[in-house]
Amino acid sequence: MNKIGSAVGGFFRAIGHFFGDFFTAIAKGDWAVKLSLIIWGAGCARRKQYVKAVALTVLEVGVILFSVFFASQYVPKFGTLGTVVMEQQLNMQTLKMEFNDYDHSFLILLFSLFSFVVWAIALVIWMRTVVNAYRLQLDEAAGRHINSFKDDIHDYLGDKFHVTLLTLPIIGIVIFTVIPILLLIFVAFTNYDQQHMPPSSLFTWVGLTNFKSLLSNGGMTVTFGYAFVRVLGWTLVWAFFATFTTYFGGIFMSLLLNSKKTRAPRLWRTLLVITIAVPQFVSLLLVRNFFSNGGIVNTICRNIGLTGLLRDWGLISTSYIPFLSAPGWAHVMIILINIWIGIPYQMLIATGILMNLPSDQLESARVDGANKVQTFRYITMPYMLQVTAPTLVTDFVKNINNFNVIFLLTDGVYTTTNQLMANSQAKEVDLLVTWLFNLTQNYYNYKMAAVIGIMVFIVCAVFTLVAFNFLIRGDKEGVYQ
Repeated sequence: MNKIGSAVGGFFRAIGHFFGDFFTAIAKGDWAVKLSLIIWGAGCARRKQYVKAVALTVLEVGVILFSVFFASQYVPKFGTLGTVVMEQQLNMQTLKMEFNDYDHSFLILLFSLFSFVVWAIALVIWMRTVVNAYRLQLDEAAGRHINSFKDDIHDYLGDKFHVTLLTLPIIGIVIFTVIPILLLIFVAFTNYDQQHMPPSSLFTWVGLTNFKSLLSNGGMTVTFGYAFVRVLGWTLVWAFFATFTTYFGGIFMSLLLNSKKTRAPRLWRTLLVITIAVPQFVSLLLVRNFFSNGGIVNTICRNIGLTGLLRDWGLISTSYIPFLSAPGWAHVMIILINIWIGIPYQMLIATGILMNLPSDQLESARVDGANKVQTFRYITMPYMLQVTAPTLVTDFVKNINNFNVIFLLTDGVYTTTNQLMANSQAKEVDLLVTWLFNLTQNYYNYKMAAVIGIMVFIVCAVFTLVAFNFLIRGDKEGVYQ
């Protein structure tokens, strides 16, 4: 964890330097630098950077207008998320029923959060403006050249062009990624659900109540803790098997097709690639119908007597094999079906890597008398792991959030008989992400969905940090060589 710790330490040191530069500028700056605390463009105007001074002043005015005419409507209500419920009242002048000036909890939360982000960005720009004003003072005192507006444009199209290119993507990340994530976190601390649905009703802050419900058993009526442990366990089991079965299966299939003893390898490779070309949701829906309780597979099994045999052995108690409708059976079938749809993709990746195996090492192994198993164990597999280890990490995280396979195979087919799971709107075959989807889409339980979303992030973040720290620790390539 040393490199992760160094990165975190470097981040906080950078923040410390930023604040240190700001307070140094205030302490040692001249009157123009100090005036920049009030009028952002003052320091630039003092050094004849008039265009930048006007731009900064206009930006300051914009922030003030935003705060007065927009943020002031929502931020003061952020502490309660609204107190006025929507009601219809009789307008005595028009004699018509009209809605009152009610509060909307979600809009208050969203626009307050947006205001906080705008203010945070404005704060950074303000502090940066003061620091830059002080640097202009130092440049002037040292007789160094002070950029004009034309010089700045030239720099941002030249040496600082990366800043110009990154500006728009960063704005997009803030709007479409940072704000939604923060909104998700805030919702987790509210009672936003079907009983508190704005605008007809309000929701408010409840602190850590939702987290306590998820992380502890609460009896027969509130069983999110019971369901969370089981859904999390199945999520991790699924992610492990879904990742490594397709990974090693793809390598094995690639070796098999590249073997000189395999006949018509192009034909087999083409057939496997076709499974990738077919949209996954089409394949999964067809397979779900095949293995449903009244599907073609159950019909065949019943006709050949397999269903009756399994019933006689006590493995099933129904007139069909519950491939996708009973615990255990469904878990195994989901993993097997995922192997079928996942191996071709991993096979293509493995084929590309195997074509670039170091030929000199393979030749040396043959000269030294190594057989095929030894060559695979000591050369092929280590090389594959070296190249694809980051992909394994991302595949594991992707499978934790693999919504398509679970949802398309079990939706409408699997119904839980466990009342404790049903009380939490969960099923034994749910992943955390499908459970989250059901809570929002079908039950409007946004508060618990937000808590589960945070848990998914924590699981993925912890695994990714630990895995990548292990991968970058030491000289892995040197060890292989």
